[in-house]
Amino acid sequence: MKPTRAALDALLEGRHDDPFALLGVFEGPKGTFARALMPGAEKATAFGLEGKELGELERIDPRGLFEGAIKGVRQPVKYRLRGFGAEWWVTDPYSFGPVLGPVDDLLITQGTHFRLYDKLGAHVIRHEGADGVHFAVWAPNASRVAVVGDFNGWDARLHPMRRRLDIGVWEIFIPGVGADCAYKYAITGADGTLQPLKADPFALASELRPATASRTTAPLAHQWGDAAHREFWASHDVRRQPISIYEVHAGSWQRDEQGWFLPWDALADRLIPYVVEMGFTHIEFLPISEHPYDPSWGYQTTGLYAPSARFGDIAGFARFIDGAHRAGIGVLLDWVPAHFPTDAHGLTRFDGTALYEHEDPRLGFHPDWNTAIYNFGRREVEAFLVNNALFWAERYHIDGLRVDAVASMLYRDYSRPADQWIPNDQGGRENWEAVRFLQAMNKAVYREHPGIFTVAEESTSWPGVTKPVHEQGLGFGFKWNMGFMHDTLRYMAREPVHRRYHHEDITFGLTYAFSENFVLPLSHDEVVHGKGALLTKMAGDDWQKFANLRAYYGMMWGYPGKKLLFMGQEFAQRREWSEERALDWDLCASPLHAGVRRLVQDLNHVYRARPALHARDCEADGFSWLVVDDAERSVFAWLRQAPGAAPVAVIANMTPVPQPGYRLPLPHDGEWREILNSDAAIYGGSDMGNLGTVVASAGVATVTLPPLSTIMLELLA
Repeated sequence: MKPTRAALDALLEGRHDDPFALLGVFEGPKGTFARALMPGAEKATAFGLEGKELGELERIDPRGLFEGAIKGVRQPVKYRLRGFGAEWWVTDPYSFGPVLGPVDDLLITQGTHFRLYDKLGAHVIRHEGADGVHFAVWAPNASRVAVVGDFNGWDARLHPMRRRLDIGVWEIFIPGVGADCAYKYAITGADGTLQPLKADPFALASELRPATASRTTAPLAHQWGDAAHREFWASHDVRRQPISIYEVHAGSWQRDEQGWFLPWDALADRLIPYVVEMGFTHIEFLPISEHPYDPSWGYQTTGLYAPSARFGDIAGFARFIDGAHRAGIGVLLDWVPAHFPTDAHGLTRFDGTALYEHEDPRLGFHPDWNTAIYNFGRREVEAFLVNNALFWAERYHIDGLRVDAVASMLYRDYSRPADQWIPNDQGGRENWEAVRFLQAMNKAVYREHPGIFTVAEESTSWPGVTKPVHEQGLGFGFKWNMGFMHDTLRYMAREPVHRRYHHEDITFGLTYAFSENFVLPLSHDEVVHGKGALLTKMAGDDWQKFANLRAYYGMMWGYPGKKLLFMGQEFAQRREWSEERALDWDLCASPLHAGVRRLVQDLNHVYRARPALHARDCEADGFSWLVVDDAERSVFAWLRQAPGAAPVAVIANMTPVPQPGYRLPLPHDGEWREILNSDAAIYGGSDMGNLGTVVASAGVATVTLPPLSTIMLELLA
């Protein structure tokens, strides 16, 4: 059927919504027929991909529309074009069949496609005898979608896409396009309004900000050498393993000589050996997904599937993780499925409608961050996010995800006035759609990738955050213990003379320490926005601040729960952290700062080497109080233990007054060795201690408690 003049005009003017109905190769009663849009050409000759000439096409419109009969049956074709005294070749994308198939349609419709990142987005492939890139994007309410990029002069008339009606996905295979091309989508809404050019939600790479286009990439060809690392974590109960996390902002840990971000390979050369030396088990990166605004630290991401271009190419990121694994270090990523920024090139009103977000701002707008909230109840949005969690584990072998802002997801009234939120169907404040999404994400991650673990940043008393989904929990592996962080830092900020009146700031946390699987975080959030560095939070003069910080770290490493320390705090950074500069590494030349660094290093090694300190971090039978009520002298003492391991007593004296002759109850008579003393001279302390050992008799040992210190005693066999 010959197209109408109106249809051809719509095609030529970039308005037609079904280009594959007009362009390409067709079989008809008079043989095979081809029609192609090639602006700038005056003559066109059709060829098969193998080079056989198939016939001349006639230009039927001066705007570049050609058509004519060709020899043979329907097949992909290419054209030799002439115009303006030049000759060039173009392989016709409209002569190729679709890449996606009915199985993809079915799984996408069901929301059970767990390899969406292999199907949507841009992928360099070979299709029907030609090399090129397959583009696919979900935009169900669009009337027209075209891919534009530096391969077509950003002309939205040239590559409109095929719509798969049943699933709202648009696709096109463009032969001749390769890796490292910039592209976006030109989307026309249902009302005919052209949207701002959109980056690809499934883009695997992006341009360096302030540019915002997505980039095509070659398939990741990295040869992994981390099988032993992954097998170990897949075969062990992560709750019973030592986990000490070094939280890192990749852009400001260190910088190069010009003050620019370190690329992944340079970061690997410096950061991985440092983490190994310091005894940490894991690196946790603040979000490294693509984001437009440096001061957001990555928490307002526009490219969930793309490692940021700030640090080089995606292959460099793979090499970093593989190198960390080969050195025995796990890598965790901060992951942000709670909200997204409203930058015009991002997800906001993606196809002219509230597609990824809610239409109603009482559901879809986050007042704290001026961002959009994902519509967790929409099947395709849930699949987009669940697939992203799976993507980082499958494609880059990451060891875990720390999920940001979980509390904001769980409650419809989070940070909202009474008249600015909508109750759920039962009239409550719980966001059950978000609950179901988090459960689906955790189920998928733990099912598909044994050994990975997820961590919730959740600051409320929501029950069962780390219970399995089949027990009606959210299914996380761990939860940040925000109460520990706030209570203990408040205690350490008090002058020691007043601490006797606030003893419960330390003891209260032990009443719920085993209600969830906890990570104890001293995170980036505590050293920004005027809060100061951890050192400046400590009470007293400069010497006391260092002593307090050392005692605090000793107590934390002896406290039940996995450990997390933000970069710079291991050497007692004095300045508040800023993403605009590297850490103050010159401080390590100072004995006091070097002493704190040495203490953290030793704490990590003591913690990792002794099962009593880590194997029952999440179970109540691994902890018992020795001294819980000595508020007058601000002394705390407890026992850490695990089956088959020597028990370790942890004793903290939170006053600047030495306490020789302190009668410490111990459950086993015999010799106890002092395995750590935060007051040791090598850490910058006064070097008061117990000369290596103490002896318990009749359930009591007489010990010396140094000022503002934590000591650890291990029972000798």
